Amino acid sequence: MGMATAARGVLYMVWGEAIETLLQRSIASVKRHHPELPIEVVRLDGGGDDPKLLLEKARMAERTPFAETLFLDADTVVLDRLDFGFDSAKRYGLACCICESPWARRYRGLAGAGEIVEYNTGVLFFTAGAKPVFDRWPSLAAEIDSASLFAKDGKPVVMPANDQASFAAAVERAGFSPFVLPPNWNFRYEFQKSFFGTIKIWHSYYDLPEIMTQLADYYRNPDSVIQYVEMS
Repeated sequence: MGMATAARGVLYMVWGEAIETLLQRSIASVKRHHPELPIEVVRLDGGGDDPKLLLEKARMAERTPFAETLFLDADTVVLDRLDFGFDSAKRYGLACCICESPWARRYRGLAGAGEIVEYNTGVLFFTAGAKPVFDRWPSLAAEIDSASLFAKDGKPVVMPANDQASFAAAVERAGFSPFVLPPNWNFRYEFQKSFFGTIKIWHSYYDLPEIMTQLADYYRNPDSVIQYVEMS
């Protein structure tokens, strides 16, 4: 794990110029709801199409200067206070959401791995308590064939690399049980079209719909009523 210089903060790892607008959107949202939190941006050299850069995410625990870290992908928007996520990581070592596709066996290198769970690594709360996972993740990222086949517009497409394959393997091989946050904490609009209550973190390249901000404001009222929403 990294050398902690602050108790709690937010970490990004980014590369390529195309991501900059999204990164600034995300940072602004963090500052809006957590003005007290320091933010660390690790910038990696290289182009956005280099799969090796994606796998560098596996070294996030080596890069963080915080004792309690929230790692965010650049295409996230924070919509509310995130204290519960930090507190859960402090208690359990790691707090995250199950991926919208929970089947880690979709990756070539894990095709025979059975029913192990895939987690989404775009929102990870962690502390030194998750060291067994983060100690394994970098080496597994280098070893596991993380290519996967999927369908796009009715045609087969190969995704050449993904850091979530090795993360799933690291969690499994460490025998580690992360605290699983509700999907509202890592809402993937492209795949998740309905939800209850407020969205904590919007995770999408798409612009944030105004309804999301309105709902977040509504649920800060102690008299609010939890409601079901379907996205168009």
